[in-house]
Amino acid sequence: MSERDDTQPDPGTLTYEGLAPAHRGRLLLIACGALAREILALKTRNGWDHIDVTCLPAILHNHPEKITAAVEAAIDKHRADYDDIFVVYADCGTGGLLKAACARLGVEMIAGPHCYSFFEGNANFAAHDDEITSFYLTDFLARQFDAFVWKPLGLDRHPELIGMYFGNYTKLVYQAQTDDPDLTARARACADRLGLAFERRFTSYGDLATALEAWARR
Repeated sequence: MSERDDTQPDPGTLTYEGLAPAHRGRLLLIACGALAREILALKTRNGWDHIDVTCLPAILHNHPEKITAAVEAAIDKHRADYDDIFVVYADCGTGGLLKAACARLGVEMIAGPHCYSFFEGNANFAAHDDEITSFYLTDFLARQFDAFVWKPLGLDRHPELIGMYFGNYTKLVYQAQTDDPDLTARARACADRLGLAFERRFTSYGDLATALEAWARR
């Protein structure tokens, strides 16, 4: 069943601006904007009114060297307003720096190398032997493919570079968090544009749901 909700922030806002906290609740999740819809869906489904959410701009994923400092600044900004803070980022290309910063600041973060892993379940993802030749999309990235892939790589201006960037990939794997035919069609179109085989895996929320459920009981 689709969990589309037009009251949620639009993908463009989440990409470039993020999401401000509502300043309600005693626990704060500091998350990537690419996870906002999924976190808010879980929050609504479970009635977690004691949890507040703020998201940093999702486009930081194109500059992973900036993620750690941005998360640290958000923790410092909001720490006095909440009983506890949790970070909903995986390593996300920070080379362990984010994990070290969270440990130093006494803040828990979600486990995993990246969101593709924890959506599928870290143990399941690690068991795939074709991970190196697979290019992954989530619901968010299916919506924002142009903003995160096509335009930053210059493929809108130079599509002849597709082979240089994606020649070593064999397929595009769409990890679907929701059962949305429109997003599946978008993801398939992305695979066609890149000249890759297409695979859809319905992951739902994976280890993201498990982690949030544990934190919600605090």
